[in-house]
Amino acid sequence: MTPPAPLAHTLTGFPAAATAFVSALDANRQRIAEDAGVSATELRALFMVARSVSIMPKDLANHLGMTTGAITAIARRLVEADLLHRVDHPGDRRSLYLELTPHGHDVMGGIHHDFSEMLASSTASLDADQLTAFTEALTSVAAEVRTRLARY
Repeated sequence: MTPPAPLAHTLTGFPAAATAFVSALDANRQRIAEDAGVSATELRALFMVARSVSIMPKDLANHLGMTTGAITAIARRLVEADLLHRVDHPGDRRSLYLELTPHGHDVMGGIHHDFSEMLASSTASLDADQLTAFTEALTSVAAEVRTRLARY
């Protein structure tokens, strides 16, 4: 007996568009990581430090869903690349914070500028009202997805 042909699992409509959008952003993140000379995981860590300004390794580990040992290795690599530096915790001599170096700020500034330029070019066909509506819809969907994830 011949086994049945495998079924393709495909999405349509908004779920397909959302998946294509996320996939395009992920491919862009991979390109950014390669251009910066870091891994995709190191780039995620770098973004979180940049967003936080100053963060303890255990908080970075929690955010990325990693062990503190893994974060220690990532932080060491980013320190060696002169993207991060360690800052002593003023209230606990056994603790430290991770912060961007001046070079790290330059790299993040360039990444944000290039990303903004790419999105501006990608949405050039939208007028101001359409871009506002798209921004509001994307923000709303992202917030709802996060709310639903928090329930699990």
